[in-house]
Amino acid sequence: MTCSHEQQNLLVTSESQSAKAVADTLERHPITFSLPQQFYTDADVFQVEMEQIFYKEWLFVGITGEIPDNGNFITLDIGDNPITVIRDQNGEVRAFHNTCRHRGSKICLVKQGKVPKLVCPYHQWTYELDGDLLFAGTEMGDDFDKNDYGLHKVNCRVAGGYIFVSLSDNPTNIDGFFDDLTHYLEPYDLDNCKVAVESTLIEDANWKLVIENNRECYHCNGNHPELLNTLLEWDDTEDPRASDEFKAQVAAKQAMWEEEGIPYKHVSHGHGLRNRIVRMPLLEGTVSMTIDGKAGCKKLMGRIKNPDLGSMRILHLPNSWNHAMADHLIAFQVLPLGPQKTQVTTKWLVHKDAVEGVDYDVEHLRRVWDATNEQDRTLAENNQKGINSKAYQPGPYSTTYEFGVVNFIDWFSDTMQKNINSSS
Repeated sequence: MTCSHEQQNLLVTSESQSAKAVADTLERHPITFSLPQQFYTDADVFQVEMEQIFYKEWLFVGITGEIPDNGNFITLDIGDNPITVIRDQNGEVRAFHNTCRHRGSKICLVKQGKVPKLVCPYHQWTYELDGDLLFAGTEMGDDFDKNDYGLHKVNCRVAGGYIFVSLSDNPTNIDGFFDDLTHYLEPYDLDNCKVAVESTLIEDANWKLVIENNRECYHCNGNHPELLNTLLEWDDTEDPRASDEFKAQVAAKQAMWEEEGIPYKHVSHGHGLRNRIVRMPLLEGTVSMTIDGKAGCKKLMGRIKNPDLGSMRILHLPNSWNHAMADHLIAFQVLPLGPQKTQVTTKWLVHKDAVEGVDYDVEHLRRVWDATNEQDRTLAENNQKGINSKAYQPGPYSTTYEFGVVNFIDWFSDTMQKNINSSS
């Protein structure tokens, strides 16, 4: 099957760049081909994607260990929407639109911190940590009722220490994934972890190219020497490329994990396998994604005793992939900044009692994924540059090597169409 220029050019007028035209184009487009050019380049299409995916779906935003005490908060921007995630006065994790109910100023101006109350820096309107307005001054008049002006809440869920938000009033139900994630992350006790180090890259590429690149290892042999010191490409023994040796290794490790009460079985949820969790061994003789394959942190996470847990791989579309090992967990977060600009944040998590310079060396901990992230940024940016060419037209994915990309495009297309059609 081929993808024609006619399919590629269905979005050519300003009218056709509406949400309905986007849905119609996706309905006609084969999921086994890369998307029409406008889906990687066009500002109007990008805005439709923000409205239909990033302003509606559940997004990974952080870890409970980042906000361990009441008053701890983190902030982020989802498109044009600044958000604050905070642990309130009762220890509950909440999320709010980071905009004052007076005249709309941002309230929390730093990336993270700790406060006794939320105070707008503009006119000092003061909010309780649960969002209730406490003080607006006497200047507002006798008929002003502060109960009407609490912060606007954002739907927030915690699953196994992972924090998710949705800007929708009626977000998609993914409770099955949340339940599984809670079960699979239980051994890590992420309430009692900390961020050992964090990096943020701004990639000059569309967010889907960033995700597509992550969803296949077709490119790994030619581009990721550091990563392949430990990573086994396959995440399923049903993969037609999986060798008998690999299957035997998986069986041996799974028997050991089963005995120790460590979850490992492959679970998936949603169209296009949108949410997936599976534990797979690393290369024989290695226990962690470090340059030498040795543990990056001497103090293991949570209740874990065995350093050889391989890598538990967690995928959550549209914006996160993760690797959880015995000694540390690496969480990746993707946030679109524009049609050809994407923010990728990586956090290396360790036990909260691990001591830098004693239990772990930051440079050793981060070396492999610093290199891999830089390599992936180059790949995604070069991909974007080529797609910008007038010669670009959608090309076929390999269903053997790029089935993960096909699954992503399948999820993206289905979600966009459903969300657009349900709101029309």
